[in-house]
Amino acid sequence: MSKQAVVVVDLQNEYLATGKLPLVNIEAAVDNATKVIEYARQHAIPVIHIRHEFLDPEIPFFVKNTDGVEIIQTVTPANNEYIITKNYPNSFLKTDLDSHLKEQGVEQLTIIGAMSHMCIDATTRAASDLGYTCTVVEDACATMNLEFNGQVVEAAQVHAALMAALAFAYAKIVSITDYIQS
Repeated sequence: MSKQAVVVVDLQNEYLATGKLPLVNIEAAVDNATKVIEYARQHAIPVIHIRHEFLDPEIPFFVKNTDGVEIIQTVTPANNEYIITKNYPNSFLKTDLDSHLKEQGVEQLTIIGAMSHMCIDATTRAASDLGYTCTVVEDACATMNLEFNGQVVEAAQVHAALMAALAFAYAKIVSITDYIQS
């Protein structure tokens, strides 16, 4: 079996109801992410935490040195878990994520976090393009309602469309139940 790791993308305070970018059903996603992380820790699967900070001072969220960029308390990294700060949706872009995974001999990634339509999408596609076998635990991810040409697209539809697209060519999409029973 290939060595695996769990990548926890952007589960930060900014996405909670108290943050500047609250996501639909973030609480359920965080609860499931907690289960994925606990499972990984119990099975000696490395957990890597990604946190986002914008470089542009004009962007009013994910601002460096604010509570919004802190990792949500229930998914706080353990002392030995690697933490990467990124500045772009793709967790591999201008970070050492790829080199860290390669140093550890990791070939399979389980990806969880936020937002489904942005950083989960970008990170999963990049990981697949770099040769990693990817699994996304879909109910350990969250997103928001979006608008396009005046039409509101509900978060559930955004999430479903994104998961369908990733399942088409980039990742195996599973539920928390499927992941823990595998």
